[in-house]
Amino acid sequence: QVQLVESGGGLVQAGDSLRLSCAASGRGLRSYFMGWFRQAPGKEREFIAAISQSGGTPYYANSVKGRFAISRDNAKNTVLLTMNSLKPEDTAVYYCAATRDYPGYDDHSRYQYWGQGTQVTVSS
Repeated sequence: QVQLVESGGGLVQAGDSLRLSCAASGRGLRSYFMGWFRQAPGKEREFIAAISQSGGTPYYANSVKGRFAISRDNAKNTVLLTMNSLKPEDTAVYYCAATRDYPGYDDHSRYQYWGQGTQVTVSS
């Protein structure tokens, strides 16, 4: 088991930046493929970014390419999502997720472990 806790969300203005953190307890993150997803009210959970176990291979949804960056520090058992140039359409609850097995990285159903989510609200 691994427990994930997101933090760093808040209310910001369009164009601002935020950094979300995902802290893990229990087993270390080194052997886990990690992803970030978001979910707005009434919508399905949406893939945002993912990163391989080594941290050498990031993946991004087209909607956030060039604006968001995922990174991990296995020694600190943390995964970060740095968000720049935020837009109102980025408003959602953001979740981090983990799986030991290689998933379809953009498919939320392939991840077994989830945090509780952190709210990001971007005003115009």
